Amino acid sequence: MARPRHIVVTGGTGFLGRSVCERLVERSGGAGGRIVVPTRRIMHAREVQMLPTVQPVEADLHDDAQLPGLLRGADALIHLVAVLHGSEERFRQVHVELPKRLAAACVAAGVRRVIHVSALGVGAAAPSRYLRSKAAGEAAWQSAGLELTVLRPSLMYGRHDRLLNLFARLQALAPVLPLAGAESRYQPVWVEDVAEAVVRCLDDPSTVGQVIECAGPEVVTLRQLVEAAGRWSGHPRPVWPLPDALARLQARLMTLLPGEPLLSPDNLDSMTVPSVAGGQLPGLDRLGIRAATLDAVAPEYLAPGRGPARLDPWRSRARRS
Repeated sequence: MARPRHIVVTGGTGFLGRSVCERLVERSGGAGGRIVVPTRRIMHAREVQMLPTVQPVEADLHDDAQLPGLLRGADALIHLVAVLHGSEERFRQVHVELPKRLAAACVAAGVRRVIHVSALGVGAAAPSRYLRSKAAGEAAWQSAGLELTVLRPSLMYGRHDRLLNLFARLQALAPVLPLAGAESRYQPVWVEDVAEAVVRCLDDPSTVGQVIECAGPEVVTLRQLVEAAGRWSGHPRPVWPLPDALARLQARLMTLLPGEPLLSPDNLDSMTVPSVAGGQLPGLDRLGIRAATLDAVAPEYLAPGRGPARLDPWRSRARRS
C-alpha cells in the first residue's frame, strides 16, 4: 500500500480535525501532497487554511452531487464528522446516512483507505441515540468493503476543548457548581494523541480492519474532572452532584434555550455508559503512542493567565467598577 499523499479530511475544521491537519502537514514536511478539507463555509476553516498543502473547499457533504469532485484523485479519506446533540433524525443523518453516502462515493471514486473516528461505548443496544447511531455508522463503513480503520476515543481534551475550558469558566463565575452525571466515568485522552493515532494508522497498513481504543492512562469521574479544572484554573468551587431527577430536569430546560444546549437528556443517557477502554481491543500502545496524563497537559492551558483565566484582570476591574 503506497503512502497516501492526497487526503480528504471531513470534519477537518473541528477540535480534532485541526490537530489532524497539523499532524498531516508535519508528516509531509509542509511540501508535496494535498489535504482537502470540505467545509460549509470557508470562514469556518480559518484555523487550518494557512497551513501549507491544506486546501479548504466549500461543500455540502450531504449533497451526493458534490462528493465525486471532492474525492477525485484522493488516496485516502479521514472521517471526523460527528454531533453531540440533536433529534434521532439528526443523529441518523450525520452518523449513519453520511457514512453510507461517503462509503459509496469512495467505492465509486476508487478511494480504498479510510480512517473513521467513532467513540468508546458505542453499541446497537446502548441507552443513547448518540451511541447507537455511532455504532450504526461504524457498521455502514464496515459493510462497504474498504480498507478501514476505526478509532474509538474517550473524552478528548486539549487547549481548545469545550469541556475543561467551560468548567473552568463556570467556576470563575459561580460560587457553587451543580453537576449532572457527576459519577460518570471517563478515560480522558489528549487530542494530540488521538491526532497522532489517526496519522499513524493512515501510514500503517497492518491497522486495516482493526478497531483501536484511544484512551488516556487514568480513569476519572466527571466530578474529578470538574474539580481539577477549577483547581488548575485557580477557581476551585464546591461541586454539588445532582440527583438523576434534577439532572434530567436541568437537561430538559437547557434544550429549550437558544443555540446548542450544554446538556441534553440524550447526553445523560450516554453518560451512563463508562467511556473507558475495555482492554479487549488494541489501544494507543499498539501504535507506539504513550498517552499523556491529564495533569501533564491540562494545567498548561487552564492555569491563571492562560486559556479562560487570561481574562481574570478584566473580570476584577469589572467587579471594582
